[in-house]
Amino acid sequence: MRIDAHQHFWRYAPAEYPWIGAGMERLARDFLPGDLADVARPRGIGGSVAVQARQSLVESRWLLELADADPFIRGVVGWVDLQDPDVAATLEPLSRRERFVGVRHVVQDEPDPRFLLGADFVRGLRHLHAFGLTYDLLLFPPQLPAAVELVGLLPEQPFVLDHLAKPRITLGPAASEFASWRRDIEALARHPNVSCKLSGLVTEATWRRWRREEFTPYLDVALAAFRPDRLMFGSDWPVCLLSGDYAAVVDIVTTFIGTLAEGEREAILGGTAARFYGLA
Repeated sequence: MRIDAHQHFWRYAPAEYPWIGAGMERLARDFLPGDLADVARPRGIGGSVAVQARQSLVESRWLLELADADPFIRGVVGWVDLQDPDVAATLEPLSRRERFVGVRHVVQDEPDPRFLLGADFVRGLRHLHAFGLTYDLLLFPPQLPAAVELVGLLPEQPFVLDHLAKPRITLGPAASEFASWRRDIEALARHPNVSCKLSGLVTEATWRRWRREEFTPYLDVALAAFRPDRLMFGSDWPVCLLSGDYAAVVDIVTTFIGTLAEGEREAILGGTAARFYGLA
């Protein structure tokens, strides 16, 4: 089965989604499971992992309600306050929900490039393994060195990197910028507890004017560093709609992996996500 390992749902309200600003009006509406199924099933996608879009326990619980009502949602990556000294008390009831599979914090919005290594944050992360939960790394390239340190500190904790750390996608990337990103991706991949999502790339390119070959250098680095057994496809729907429709996003990855062995393609398109998140 093909699995979309990274997508979002929301009931839109301007005050709840202040990051949806000018130029992003196509996101300013509700996006619910039926909307995803309409575009995903024709591409052979049979399940998804819903990822938090607000740093709110209310949203985490709402996503679980959606998952209880719709078997298409195979897992939920929610948010909890990992810096709360009593975070274990929050994680315990959530972890008993079969489809609560992981946690994410919007680290990309934190001004400190070493936020991930803060004592309170690391203390909270140390609880995840005991509850059988994964952690999604949402970063920008300058935050990658801290991520490399973090995953080495917690070798028992499963991590997955979202969106290849959001490198700036261009057909001819600046040599120094690309080399620095590649060095850090390769350093992160040396840690066997880290996987990577092939997701979120179209919104880091020129919206709706990109060409498929622009993504190849970045996908080549990810494939060489992580190999198929630690790579998973994610659409980043509906955010991807800013720059391309669902079918185009799927086609970027399926075209790129078209020459791989069948088992390797199956891993990237579903097997890795199912294993990493422990999906039913």
